[in-house]
Amino acid sequence: MDWSLRGCARKGHVTYAPDEENLRSRVQVKTPAGDAWRCLRCATFVVGEPHGSGPADDAPLVLRGKALKDATILRVLAVERFVRGLLLLALAYGVLYFSDAKTSIRKTFDQAIPAAKPLAGVFNYDLDASPTVDRIRHLLDSSQHTLTLVAAGLLAYGLLQLVEGLGLWLLKRWGEYVAVVATSAFLPLEVYELTHKISWLKVAALVINLVAVVYLVWSKRLFGVRGGHAAFEAERHAESLLEVEAAALSTDGKHRTSE
Repeated sequence: MDWSLRGCARKGHVTYAPDEENLRSRVQVKTPAGDAWRCLRCATFVVGEPHGSGPADDAPLVLRGKALKDATILRVLAVERFVRGLLLLALAYGVLYFSDAKTSIRKTFDQAIPAAKPLAGVFNYDLDASPTVDRIRHLLDSSQHTLTLVAAGLLAYGLLQLVEGLGLWLLKRWGEYVAVVATSAFLPLEVYELTHKISWLKVAALVINLVAVVYLVWSKRLFGVRGGHAAFEAERHAESLLEVEAAALSTDGKHRTSE
């Protein structure tokens, strides 16, 4: 798949007229229909006025190629985090909403679980077979104080998932750090659940989370891996079309000198 063309199909082309004449000539062509400018994302020449102009250094840094593919993957992860966060908030709300003087704590939780099943079904997650849910049921039988603590925990974890999803969707570096730390922190719980009952869904979830952590750390150069943030920004700027064209001009100049 050409990720750059897909991006332009959804958002439109992005053209820019650099002030540098030698660079401008590489991104502009004259056609019978008028001047055409090279899209900074997909490199297609587009007839019409450029969307912006100025020094090449001020050109918008448009996601293209590998960077655009990475952004798409991050947003898929963000959607999964949003859904999981909403599920947890629904559980927290259900635990508190159905709690009153006439309803036992156990019944309260049992009423909240069915309400959350449609959302859990999106990920084929069986709440009735979950050891975690079973342990929560036992906790809820103890006291109202325990109910409050469980609801607070679900609320906190749900909000964490939503913050994580927001950071990933906005392609913020802090969101990537939050995703790695939060996902890694709950990996031991997922392993613990597998020691009680193994299912292909739990194994798949564990593998997906492990792959997500490794992917984020390696591809985004988090925690200083592969040169850290400086190397990541240098790689991203190297994807810029205008910088590629400037590098080509530099190379052309060297070849002429050697000749």
